[in-house]
Amino acid sequence: MNVLNWQLTGRRALVTGGTKGIGEAIVKTLLDRGCEVFIVARNADLLQQQVAAYQADGCPVEGLVADVSRPGMARQVIDAVQQQWGRLDILINNAGTNIRRPTVDYSPDEFEHILNTNLRSAFELSQAAYPLLKVSGHGSIVFVSSVAGLTHVGSGSPYGVSKAALNQLTRNLAVEWAADNIRVNAVAPWYIRTPLAEPVLTNPERLEGILRRTPMKRVGEPDEVASAAVFFCLPAAGYITGQTLAVDGGFMAYGL
Repeated sequence: MNVLNWQLTGRRALVTGGTKGIGEAIVKTLLDRGCEVFIVARNADLLQQQVAAYQADGCPVEGLVADVSRPGMARQVIDAVQQQWGRLDILINNAGTNIRRPTVDYSPDEFEHILNTNLRSAFELSQAAYPLLKVSGHGSIVFVSSVAGLTHVGSGSPYGVSKAALNQLTRNLAVEWAADNIRVNAVAPWYIRTPLAEPVLTNPERLEGILRRTPMKRVGEPDEVASAAVFFCLPAAGYITGQTLAVDGGFMAYGL
């Protein structure tokens, strides 16, 4: 076995929403594989604390405070990466949010906020990063989607719409950019123990329903999603593109 196929030494990755939950786990997993990481997040204090801690441990990490849901911010983020590094090998579109309520109760602003954060930011970052990923010669994009984009899970229709669109964007970009040696894949988690899922997981009735529909009878952990996301970026996954992988404890296979 060629161990280099399982390493990312010398490669550089941009991770959005990289200070909490799945994003934080992805950053740590990338670092474990030898990657340099550029973290983007909205919380300035938390980002600065984490970057300082990584750097104190000798980890090659940079950070930028930015809200990627804002129009035009993607270009600023990629410009910052280009100024810092001059190149980019990996883009992890992880930033996401949700507001859970019945469809008839969403306001236009809430719908726009969810779509801008989950979908528009990922589209615009991928678009802006394309030249750098093409020059890399082995570019990789990973979208953090959700099983809510594959089936109904009661997380709210705008969230499901945004994640379903990411799954289709995965397929479109994988085909369109294959000739540029850019691979595009997605991970689709079920309920994972993150701050975003906490309001649901702390509800005993909701948690019981989740576990009843999960063959493995437990909630997933952020590092389990991170392992799948980072796998897609490895040389070992060099012939894999256009795929959406459910990280769900068997939820999508359960049916009735």
